[in-house]
Amino acid sequence: MQAARERAFQESLSPAALVGQFTVGEEAGTSEDRYRIEGVTKLTRKTWVFRAHIGKESGIALPIPVTVEWAGDTPVITVTDLTIPGMGTSTARVLFYRGQYAGTWSGGKYGGQMFGKIVKQQ
Repeated sequence: MQAARERAFQESLSPAALVGQFTVGEEAGTSEDRYRIEGVTKLTRKTWVFRAHIGKESGIALPIPVTVEWAGDTPVITVTDLTIPGMGTSTARVLFYRGQYAGTWSGGKYGGQMFGKIVKQQ
């Protein structure tokens, strides 16, 4: 059963775009959130690599190692103080369920929430 869940998770994000909104601290309102994911690969029991374009102008997919924990049938990616060269250090908890994502993020002096839809790509 777990193997089927992992396969479905991988297929839902390979390739896909996360399209939604994010908040920053206590500021009112949201801003557009978009990440292009070329694919995800399981490396070990809990470690997966996301090949993702981060930033609006990113032409290169960065390999980002994340820990995937399972809350029953729901995958939750966890990143704690991960440094991405040129991007800084980030922490996030993001869950994926039935074509949607939601979570929290922080980096540097800022943090907030993020949420949206998983949009399959060709």
